[in-house]
Amino acid sequence: MKKEITANRNKTDFIRLNKYISNSGICSRREADKFIEAGIVSVNGKVITQMGFKVNRSDIIKFNDSIIKNQKLKYLLLNKPKNYTSSFKDAYKKNSVISLIKGKCKENLFSIGKLDKKSTGLLLFSNDNELNKKLTKKSLRIKSIYQATLNRNLVDVDLKKIKEKKWNELGIKINEISYSNLKDKKEIGLEIIGPTKNVVEKIFDKFNYQTTKVDRVYYAGLTKKNLARKESRFLTEEEVSILKRL
Repeated sequence: MKKEITANRNKTDFIRLNKYISNSGICSRREADKFIEAGIVSVNGKVITQMGFKVNRSDIIKFNDSIIKNQKLKYLLLNKPKNYTSSFKDAYKKNSVISLIKGKCKENLFSIGKLDKKSTGLLLFSNDNELNKKLTKKSLRIKSIYQATLNRNLVDVDLKKIKEKKWNELGIKINEISYSNLKDKKEIGLEIIGPTKNVVEKIFDKFNYQTTKVDRVYYAGLTKKNLARKESRFLTEEEVSILKRL
């Protein structure tokens, strides 16, 4: 016998249906509202199209006739080593970053602000789909700091041009670029505002330099402090709160 939908939807142990769906990692709350309105979400066998409808964690919620489970939101920070891929399609390969966080929690986590295979440094994982959309949105001005090594010395005139250039084609702003070591002008530090995917490589490629090493040491207020290469840790409540306020 199918369980009846509880009449009183205002108790504290109930949450909004769109939030329940979002917490499962399927989509954002806004997208969940559209799916609910389209009539492809059911609760205990009854199609729900009402906005603001509340469910209990013991209710049976289906999306496209498949049962979905509400997950507790998790936030994990990894210090990614070189030669590990963060691509979702390679998630089950031996050299996937997923293999480095396997067993950390029962929830299915995905990477946010991806790094390419040869890059190292901070990589954030979560099952919070809304945060993922927020942090990867081009209009959000997220700060990242990188340490890069080039194939040859960066001449002073090119460093100045890179700093002064308007990087509209990449959707970024370079707050700061400098030599990490004046005795070795192949070592460069950059502070960048905006999207992160392959951005350092693209910057130097414009001036005919190749990157031999790219290490992200700061991302959206998070740092590598006390986090060794290949190691990971869960974010504190304060760190999660900061991310959600960005």
